[in-house]
Amino acid sequence: MTICATEDATARPAEDAAAPGGPQRAALTIAADGSYAARLARHDDAAGSWFPERWTLSGPEPYAVPLQGTQPEEPDSALLPLADGRVLILRRVADRFAVSLLYPAGPGTGEVLLGAVPARELTLLPPVPGGKAACALAPEAHATTLWLLHGGADGPERIARIPGRCTGGVWLDRGGRLLALDRERDGRTKTVVADLERGGETGPLLQITEESNDRLLLADPDSGLLLVRSDAPGHDRLGWGVLGSSRPVRFPECLRPAEGTLTPFAMQPGQMLAPESCAVAFRRDAPNGTWLGVWRPAERQLRQFPAPEGWLAGAGLWTAGGELLLPYATGAEPCGVARTAVPALPVRAAPPVEAARPVAAPRPAGPVEAVEPPFPAEPPQPVEPMDPPVLPMWRPVSGADAGTDARGGGGIVLDAGETDNRSTASAQPQTALAEPQHLPAHPRLCRPVPLQQAPLAAR
Repeated sequence: MTICATEDATARPAEDAAAPGGPQRAALTIAADGSYAARLARHDDAAGSWFPERWTLSGPEPYAVPLQGTQPEEPDSALLPLADGRVLILRRVADRFAVSLLYPAGPGTGEVLLGAVPARELTLLPPVPGGKAACALAPEAHATTLWLLHGGADGPERIARIPGRCTGGVWLDRGGRLLALDRERDGRTKTVVADLERGGETGPLLQITEESNDRLLLADPDSGLLLVRSDAPGHDRLGWGVLGSSRPVRFPECLRPAEGTLTPFAMQPGQMLAPESCAVAFRRDAPNGTWLGVWRPAERQLRQFPAPEGWLAGAGLWTAGGELLLPYATGAEPCGVARTAVPALPVRAAPPVEAARPVAAPRPAGPVEAVEPPFPAEPPQPVEPMDPPVLPMWRPVSGADAGTDARGGGGIVLDAGETDNRSTASAQPQTALAEPQHLPAHPRLCRPVPLQQAPLAAR
């Protein structure tokens, strides 16, 4: 990914500066395949102590199982559910972190100690595709160690040591090989990609300008859609692009609300080579509460819906069929999943373009002859207004319907699109009808083109 395009010249640095740098830690973490989830819950007693809780999402109805140990958990313990039903827990113990696996064992909880990681700071990465492994980052002042906590031969093991302080973490493929990290070096943050099958070999992935801070928030391996945050337009903005595309990163005005902040937390899978049709779910924190936002690049607007009661804000996932699942917990229902289909808005087809008349061959100079007048212009056709989107009706999962299913080019394009906070122009090419038939054995790292080397263009 390289370069950027902004769609308005009006800046609101005060609001954008308060926006978070990336996805916030969700109250509930969902496994890579959507089968299980885990969170730290609190007892109803006076002490209000914490204990791990595993949610089963793949059955007829969701249900929760407490994984209580012999003593309460600290509120900073981190959980990661695996596809086999076990839950990895990361506990701070003095100057190191203990790594264990929890699982239901009759009326109690079984625990397997995997080992310890000596580090002052250790952050779990998002679930590894496949759900059989777990990784974490141990950032330091000038370097970051990438750890494989589970899935190796014998306990936690170091995968790579990457120069610079790395944060974030987004998987770029379905095999758990390519990991994008936001690396801070020399006061600037850029996104790099680490190849775990090559010992953590890194290469640049996102560099909009040399002076900008560019972070990758979410990525969908199927469609290639990327959601980024960058201050390249002059202030912190949400933008989108396509992995490996020569098109610029777009900064839609609709992803820049006048009040509150937007935090992306889920992308719709299964949209093969169709990034503009890929849906993204947002959590919006506004003065009037927490809302759900749904956006697709092709729709050019952010649709907002009331969140279900008790939503564990920031947690959720899309199914391949386009259903959005949001976990919630209320006093009446401590473990529930609200689900709804958010279909794409209809896209009006462009009117057909009339073919130009053939140009006659040049003739020798001679007397001036009468020239046939051009075709009269047809009157513009009226555009029918679109029906307003219908708010979804949240409903809990029941037994009958449960399931969970840069390379180069471009420049800063000053887009003269609408600036009414509802739409944004699209810069993506038309979707290919089929996947490429010849794929390289090793996925190439997308190399960014610095802005100074890219031609400037205007739409």
